[in-house]
Amino acid sequence: MADTAPLRVAVSANFNGTFNELAHAYQREFNQPFLISSGSSGSLFAKIKHAAPYHLFFSADKVRPILLEKAGLVVENSRFTYAIGIPVLWSKDTDLLTSAGDKVLETHSFKHLAMADPRVAPYGLAAKQIMQRLELWEDLNSNTQIVKAQSIGQAYGQIASEAAELGFLSLSQVKDRDGAIGGSYWIPPQHLYEPIEQQAVILNYAKKTPHIFDSAVQFLSWVRNSETATTIIKNSGYKINQPSIANQATLIRSKKGIIEQ
Repeated sequence: MADTAPLRVAVSANFNGTFNELAHAYQREFNQPFLISSGSSGSLFAKIKHAAPYHLFFSADKVRPILLEKAGLVVENSRFTYAIGIPVLWSKDTDLLTSAGDKVLETHSFKHLAMADPRVAPYGLAAKQIMQRLELWEDLNSNTQIVKAQSIGQAYGQIASEAAELGFLSLSQVKDRDGAIGGSYWIPPQHLYEPIEQQAVILNYAKKTPHIFDSAVQFLSWVRNSETATTIIKNSGYKINQPSIANQATLIRSKKGIIEQ
């Protein structure tokens, strides 16, 4: 049936687990199926530029949604910030990061540090910025102690398998549902990196099928405004810019795209 056609969603690797929670909650309430593809924001951006059939894009930054918007590939007025990301330096070793993480980086008391490639992954870029502002990037990178993964999901795998003793990830990847974080960790202060403003957009491909477009608009309104979605995102390890109830926007369809009401 038309009203149960799946929404095809490209989701940044750091947000994949959280998005699956959102999708399950939404599906229980509205019977909406999803087809989810996850990867680095850069790789998903490249696929969208080459006409990959996605209806929605949840990026780990705002740069790529803005570029898609400028390229005319995004439904007008659909772009918004759904989460503010928090990077974390994490290790399975419960003793490695018992002191400040910057001290561990300074002393080089490890063989390998995993991170996502800063060219394609916003959390990788944040990790590079942190090490640059600590004046450690050139030294660590030239000594081949840094192992770059294609996505933050791959970086997590390298640390979890102990191929790397520690690495930079998203807080959401290491935070359990009860709020506990295993191993040891260090959350860098905000002044060491540019804010990770994660944005979502409806892609023009969604407009090819009217009921899909309607479904995409309704889902983004739910993510943006519902208490259920806000709670899931916050509990997963993100900050969120939540407007007051009086100022919350409802997205509705228009001939050009969507409008806020």
